[in-house]
Amino acid sequence: MFEEFKNAFDRHNNAHIQLILINVIVYLALAFIMVPMTMSGFDELFRALHDQIAIPARFSEYITRPWTIITYAFVHDLSGIFHILFNMLALYWFGKLFVEYLGSDKLIAVYILGALAGGVFYLLAYNTIPFFNDQATQAHITMVGASAAVDAIVVAAATLLPDYTFFLLFIGPVRIKYIAGIIVILSYLGTVGANAGGNIAHLGGALMGFIYIKQLQAGINWGSWITLTLDWFKSLFKPKPKVKVTYRSDDVENYRKAAKSKGTGISQAEIDAILDKISAGGYESLSKEEKEKLFKASKKQ
Repeated sequence: MFEEFKNAFDRHNNAHIQLILINVIVYLALAFIMVPMTMSGFDELFRALHDQIAIPARFSEYITRPWTIITYAFVHDLSGIFHILFNMLALYWFGKLFVEYLGSDKLIAVYILGALAGGVFYLLAYNTIPFFNDQATQAHITMVGASAAVDAIVVAAATLLPDYTFFLLFIGPVRIKYIAGIIVILSYLGTVGANAGGNIAHLGGALMGFIYIKQLQAGINWGSWITLTLDWFKSLFKPKPKVKVTYRSDDVENYRKAAKSKGTGISQAEIDAILDKISAGGYESLSKEEKEKLFKASKKQ
C-alpha cells in the first residue's frame, strides 16, 4: 500500500491526488492519536494539540499561532467521515478537470490561495461583525476543513469552463457553473447557521477562485509566488550530481564531424544544441532522446 501511495504521489501532473493523500494522511494520523488519548483520559491534551493546527476565531489567539491560516485547510472534523469524504470527492472531480487544463502548479496555488482567503474572511467576520464577535467572546471557536480551498478550485474550474458538464448520479448531466452556483448559495445561507464560520470561509475561497481565473485570463498569475516558493523548497531536498561530465574539445569536434556523415539523420544544428547543453549542465542534463542522438552520431565516427 505504501508503494502504491508513493507512486500515486510521485506521478507527474497529479496535484489533485497529492492533495487528497495529504488530507487523508493527516486525518488518519490525528484519528490514531485521538482514540488512545481519549480512552486514556487525555482528551483535553488532544484538544490542546488540535488547537495548534485549527484556526481560532479570536484574532488575539490567532496571532499566537499564525501558521493555522494554512494548516486548518489540511485538517478535518474527526467526529465523522462525511466532512472529509465530500471535500475529497469534490477535490478529485474538479481538481482533475482543473489540472487537465491548467496543470498541477496552478491547482496547488489555487488551493493555498483559497485557504488563505477563507481564513481571512473567517477572521474578519469574527473580529469585526458584532453578530459573530459576540459568539467568539462567549465560546472557544476554531475552524478546520479544506472546504474553502476546495470551493476555490470548484469556482475556478466553473469560471474557466462554465459549460463543462458532469454526469451526476440520479440527476444526469449538469453544467459545472450550476454546481458552483448552488455551492455558493448554500454557503451564503449557512453564514447564520450552525457552521457560520465555515460557510464564511467557503465564500472567501469561492471568491478567490473566481478572481484567480479572471486575473489569469488577463495575464496575471496570482499564484506565481506560491509556485516559486514550493520550487525553492523542493530544491533543498533534490540531490545534486557529484560528478559533472565534460568533454574535451577534440571529442566535441568528432561529434560535430559525425553529424555531417550520411545516415545519421541528425542535423548539425541539433548536435550543436546538444553539445552546448552538455557544456552548460553536463551529460546528465540531456533528455533520453538527446542522448540517443549523441550515441548515433558517435557510432558514425
